[in-house]
Amino acid sequence: EEGSERGVLGLEQLLLAVDDARAHKEKIVFTNGCFDILHAGHVTYLEQARAQGDRLIVAVNDDASVSRLKGPGRPINSVDRRMAVLAGLGAVDWVISFPEGTPENLLTHVKPDVLVKGGDYGIDQVVGADIVQAYGGEVRVLGLVENSSTTAIVEKIRGQG
Repeated sequence: EEGSERGVLGLEQLLLAVDDARAHKEKIVFTNGCFDILHAGHVTYLEQARAQGDRLIVAVNDDASVSRLKGPGRPINSVDRRMAVLAGLGAVDWVISFPEGTPENLLTHVKPDVLVKGGDYGIDQVVGADIVQAYGGEVRVLGLVENSSTTAIVEKIRGQG
């Protein structure tokens, strides 16, 4: 791969990598989430997300925002560990963390061609959809892969499942 590096990047590095990819006419796909305990469902989802374009950015909630979203005792894995695991996946080009509850600030800077979310919601319910659609980007919802949620795994491990 010429040009841009892969892996965990800061915002400045990511924007340079995206500019470089765009210069090569590559389509940029963006998704976000907590990815606390990576499981097969995540991997399949990320492969499907990557298939929507040429490059995949995964934006990861930092530890404080995961705690706010998922409750005390989460995340199980620190943001550095979560990002390292994601960066090791073949489908993932770039990984970045964000401190806010939503990735809207990142979307405003990066302006991906496609914003992807997994789950069973309508496009109008995807956080940041309005931002992406405003500059002509696409928003796609991919169906949830199998029934394996991180929360269910955590509860099972803790003996609550």
